[in-house]
Amino acid sequence: MRDLGVGFGYLIKGQRWVGRHGRWFGFGLLPGLVTLVLYAAALVGLGHGADNLVSWATPFADDWSSPWLGLLRNTLTVLVFALGLFLAVITFTAVTLLVGQPFYESLSEQVDRTEGGEVPESGLPLWRDLWISARDSVRILVRVGLYSVLLFALGFIPVVGQTVVPVIGFCVTGYFLAEELTAVALQRRGMVLKDRLVLLRGRRMLTLGFGVPLGLAFLVPFVAVFLMPGAVAGATLLARDLVASDEDGDDDAAPAPYTLDKD
Repeated sequence: MRDLGVGFGYLIKGQRWVGRHGRWFGFGLLPGLVTLVLYAAALVGLGHGADNLVSWATPFADDWSSPWLGLLRNTLTVLVFALGLFLAVITFTAVTLLVGQPFYESLSEQVDRTEGGEVPESGLPLWRDLWISARDSVRILVRVGLYSVLLFALGFIPVVGQTVVPVIGFCVTGYFLAEELTAVALQRRGMVLKDRLVLLRGRRMLTLGFGVPLGLAFLVPFVAVFLMPGAVAGATLLARDLVASDEDGDDDAAPAPYTLDKD
């Protein structure tokens, strides 16, 4: 249980790091602001077009009498917008990291530089780094989607579905959020997705201590924008110590050898 507090400590350390390096905080805000504008525009467009989409998808209800026609289509319109909002929340971090790959790599490198020791570089061209990041993000989102379907089904179990399942859902979200953020530093160290997941599973409570509080905060996208630079900095600090402890043999779950992805 101690690892939960240690993981949360890395989140705080990351926010303090960008607080001491204001230029990098502003630098790290740019990708989040760009993504926020894109998502806001998409949600506004969805809000204006959801009723037309629902009308197009339910031609069978055109001849229904009032109030059933309005009740059906208004309910579906709300559900469509809610689904869009849900998708925006769960994909915001992945899209922001993809948009901001060069920004966050530079920020992560600067964290390594200020903390001393080696400053790893992937040695891959930018387009290759972007491709690997996009591919791994899709793989993570597929995993999250599968867990979401399972947890949604379990949510119908009385009592358990309203108490235990939401807690598990936040843990799943926090775990994969931590993976996406530490990937910035670990990918520069030549670790592929499979190795990163093994490394994080070896310190699961530490990973949850970092990711779950951040996942709760990221439910508000505007908050996510301002926390993202510090989250990347904290994830870099976390990744440094995870790799160091693994190399020292302190972690029981050692990953496979670190090799650059050549796929």
